[in-house]
Amino acid sequence: MAGFLSRLFGGSGGEVASEATASEDYKGYAISAAPKRDGSQWLTAGSISKDLDGETKTHDFIRADRHSDKDSATTFSLTKARQIIDEQGDTVFRAR
Repeated sequence: MAGFLSRLFGGSGGEVASEATASEDYKGYAISAAPKRDGSQWLTAGSISKDLDGETKTHDFIRADRHSDKDSATTFSLTKARQIIDEQGDTVFRAR
C-alpha cells in the first residue's frame, strides 16, 4: 500500500518496467516516456536523466494517470517529465 501511495503522489516507484516509447532532450535533461500497462489501460511513466558531476543521475516516475491507449500515455508521460523538470530541476535526483 505504501508503494502505491508513493507512486500516486509522485514518488519514484523503482524502475519503470516498460521500454521507452519516445525520448527527447529538454533543458539539458534526457527524458524518456515508458508507459506501463495496467490491465486494459496505460499508466503515465518514464525517466529523467542528467549528467551531474561526471555521473549520470536518473529519476524514474510512475503516476496514477490512466490512458486508454499507449500513444496518449506516451504523449502525457513526456509532458509530465517536462513538468517535473520545470518544478524540481536537479532536486529530483535527491535521495528520498
